[in-house]
Amino acid sequence: MARSVLTLKYRPQRFDELLVQDHVRDTMKRAIEKSRLANAYLFCGPRGVGKTTTARILAKSLNCEKGPTTNPCNTCSFCTEITASRSLDVIEIDGASNNSVEDVRELRENAKYTPSSGRFKIYIIDEVHMLSPSAFNALLKTLEEPPAHVKFVFATTESHKVPATIVSRCQRFDFRRATPAEIRDRLAWLAKQEGIKVSDAALMAIARRADGAIRDGEGILDQLAAYRPDGIELEDVEELLGLVPTELFFDYADLILAGDGPGLMGFIARLFESGYDHIEFYSGVVQHFRDLLAVEVGGRNSGLSLLPEEVERMLRQAGAFGRGDLLRILHGITAYEAQAGSTQFPRVLLEVMSLELASGRSTLPKSAQVRDAQPDESGAPVAGDHPMTMATLWSELRLRTNAHRPMLAGFLELAAPQSLKDDVLSISLPTKHKAAAEKLEENQKQLAATLAEIAGRPIGLTVHLSRKPAPDATRERVNRIFGEVDERELH
Repeated sequence: MARSVLTLKYRPQRFDELLVQDHVRDTMKRAIEKSRLANAYLFCGPRGVGKTTTARILAKSLNCEKGPTTNPCNTCSFCTEITASRSLDVIEIDGASNNSVEDVRELRENAKYTPSSGRFKIYIIDEVHMLSPSAFNALLKTLEEPPAHVKFVFATTESHKVPATIVSRCQRFDFRRATPAEIRDRLAWLAKQEGIKVSDAALMAIARRADGAIRDGEGILDQLAAYRPDGIELEDVEELLGLVPTELFFDYADLILAGDGPGLMGFIARLFESGYDHIEFYSGVVQHFRDLLAVEVGGRNSGLSLLPEEVERMLRQAGAFGRGDLLRILHGITAYEAQAGSTQFPRVLLEVMSLELASGRSTLPKSAQVRDAQPDESGAPVAGDHPMTMATLWSELRLRTNAHRPMLAGFLELAAPQSLKDDVLSISLPTKHKAAAEKLEENQKQLAATLAEIAGRPIGLTVHLSRKPAPDATRERVNRIFGEVDERELH
């Protein structure tokens, strides 16, 4: 017997059944009630959040025998034909494969003719941003003077690619991603309807994997129900989807916390021997430390979608790190983002990153030590028991700036430290980054104030342009792990 997949079987058929998009539902219902319908609508948002579903519900609401109505009957011939995708008056077009000017000219010609049986002829163009420039120009004339019997609904995942001339002639609705908690609740309801046995931990893992798309979550649950008909556990989700087990991220963070270099090398060896995807692991590490920071800042009211036992474990681990270390670690991890997806040596990259993060716990000064910093006899700032080298001062400056002014921190990433003499830190940027150098010069006072806070004494800052390329970032990181950077190397 044929079986409908969950995404189709439980697809919303009325406005009141729409999930998450309350602002869209309420506005569309009022427009129908007040007869204030637009000629064209633009539905923007990520995949799987209900854009095409809403377009179909709108089409039924306008053409239903009882309509126009906010509550289509779903039993009349008009409604059933639209639900079955066989209505002659509701034309769904894939913008990716029907994107030429000839396709749009054909649409314009057909739009002139009145509906075959309904009140309106409704064109739903999915991924409208894929239309060619000439096709958009051909469509523009119809949007400017549309026939009274025609309505357009455009759906796109990349609204910035839709020309402003088109957008200005549409009523725009932005569909938001569903939160993991909202997806989990939806999946729990579906599981109850279908008699699917699934644990709370498995539901949460599916919800996180769906990344805001309810449809994706429903599809994963349907797949798992066939894979494990006797009951779905967290291990089943991780196995089927190739997820890195959550436990590994806690273990990894514990090794970073302990500064255990040999342990980290062994951990990464086992990670690769087990066949886990390094991109999946890298993304999970970023998310784990981000969640730790959120828990450290907000406690149990952090707003994260976590199970009770996860919250308690997160609180303990976040407290062991502290906010300063978590900020430093996140800054260090994200510095590898560009390399993570393109490196030919992912294992080496993870080893270098991990050792750097673990090494930083003992070489970077604690916040309290920084506040008590005093100059030593050589004139270099000292934080507690740790002499603050130029490399350390530079690292802390980037870290703190990133925490409060990410845009300015981005300009700092283009620079390299050159010298620390007479309480003045000199940095340089390649000549091609002249605009960034000017921005840094405009913010010299604020940066100098941050340096003074780090060092515990006034530290000046000078910005120069240089024709020499910036020092190789990877070499500098490796040097910081296996030995201090000699300042002469930075000249």
